[in-house]
Amino acid sequence: MKNFAFWKNWLIAINLVTISIGLLIAFAGNSFLFQIHNEGTYQTFFNGHAPSEKMMAFKSWLFGIIGATIVGFHTLIVYIAKYPFARKEKWARNAIALAMTGWFILDSALSFSFGADYNVYFINIPSFTLIMLPVLVTWKKFNYGLNGNKFEDIKP
Repeated sequence: MKNFAFWKNWLIAINLVTISIGLLIAFAGNSFLFQIHNEGTYQTFFNGHAPSEKMMAFKSWLFGIIGATIVGFHTLIVYIAKYPFARKEKWARNAIALAMTGWFILDSALSFSFGADYNVYFINIPSFTLIMLPVLVTWKKFNYGLNGNKFEDIKP
């Protein structure tokens, strides 16, 4: 089970890092830390120029609420990973897999449709890979239901 503990801890650690990144996005989205992403945004949506002051304020607000959403979403994944995922409850594994896959497909499709391919390559693919890796590697270890009971032991 040491292998499972490693992947559970990986899942927690990656999501704690993602929470930190969400805070940076919320409070420092226009800083040098996000230069590559911001330059991609300027190229795609503003013909390579920095947006107007009003547009920058709008972008700062959008990054603020996106960062807050990232913090909330990944805090939930940390909690799920620490408790029900650690007990190998299938619903926890499935919840993480469905949430991440739904986000990845929708966000990537929208990014591609608006020509923001850089978002898929720099954000979506690395995030999806790092978070889904422990879910996929441990997939077959999940044969338990609620409270750690095997499904055959659960009485209706």
